[in-house]
Amino acid sequence: MSMTNGYAQTDRIPLDLVQEFYAGELYEYYPLGRYVVSAPGICGGRPTFKYTRLEATMILARLAQGETVAELVRAYAASKLSAEAIYETIDLASQALLQGTQRLRSSQSQLEYADA
Repeated sequence: MSMTNGYAQTDRIPLDLVQEFYAGELYEYYPLGRYVVSAPGICGGRPTFKYTRLEATMILARLAQGETVAELVRAYAASKLSAEAIYETIDLASQALLQGTQRLRSSQSQLEYADA
């Protein structure tokens, strides 16, 4: 497995919990990307945009409903949501879908082998 920017390149699972001070408080998170994190104390650890409570899945849902990246960036300007962060979220979601499909195929292959 090769390393890129502190992430396992094959699956992007964060290696370590990051601890830093933000706005005078300790902020702990697992980086899922540059902009998307899983912070155990924020939104139940569901993926959010770094330093916010803005959930990545909510942005994906709004994109699915037809909103554009530019509209979302404007709508969440106070959260400093960027187009780059939204594109990273789309990429992470795509990778998760592909990994899930690969796991399903692997499980199916193991079941077929066991039945043989």
